[in-house]
Amino acid sequence: MNFEENLEKLNEAVSLINQSNYIVLLTGAGISTPSGIPDFRSQDSGLWMKNNPIEVASLSCFRANPSIFYDWFHPLMETIMNASPNPAHFAIANLEKKGVFKAVITQNIDRFHQKAGSINVLELHGSIKKFSCIKCGYETDYESNLINDYLSSKLIPKCSRCNAALKPSIILYEEMLPALVWEKANFHSQKADLFIVVGTSLEVYPANLLPEVAISNNAKLIINTLSTTQMDSVADVVLNLDVVDVWNYLNEGIDQEKK
Repeated sequence: MNFEENLEKLNEAVSLINQSNYIVLLTGAGISTPSGIPDFRSQDSGLWMKNNPIEVASLSCFRANPSIFYDWFHPLMETIMNASPNPAHFAIANLEKKGVFKAVITQNIDRFHQKAGSINVLELHGSIKKFSCIKCGYETDYESNLINDYLSSKLIPKCSRCNAALKPSIILYEEMLPALVWEKANFHSQKADLFIVVGTSLEVYPANLLPEVAISNNAKLIINTLSTTQMDSVADVVLNLDVVDVWNYLNEGIDQEKK
């Protein structure tokens, strides 16, 4: 969709943002694809188009044979480690610093929001910051040599206490979302007077409930994703445009109006 043809919608989004007092974002894989991180459902490159998630990224798979998970996970983690936040992440972080956003709720595990400077980030699906042992509960920091050894050797990280396979602190299929993070995400969604969806097709439960929570409490809704979503028909503004183009424009427009 042509960017110039959507200037009216973009300016409407700028106006909504400037008129709102409690803005909450929900981001998904589409915000990190410009950084080179594959999403999950794109026809040619999506991770779940190549692998059945239950067979490679479920808790039962990890318990039964962690090597299957790690064979799948290694190239993804290597890609994340070699990539960087893109201008959309930085634009959002800049606006958060200005007090525009109350919270950034993300489904992503790459920590690019934090690397770009965002502070109040709620990671619904965990992150690669830590690894933990599902047998004894031991945790290791993401910066430890153990993780670097895994990336270079492809050997499964082992717990220093019980020698069981360590699991990255990402939420696998069959796992519950972290309770406190989900509680905070619901809280912010209920308080929002503007909810912005960025780079997610809203197909993943229960994250896809959050915009419904927001609009049920009379929030306005902006959706910026290349694909259609189940919420398009009730959104106030739908921007089927590249996230980098959109957030560069919004960042500049909001700066100008706030001056």
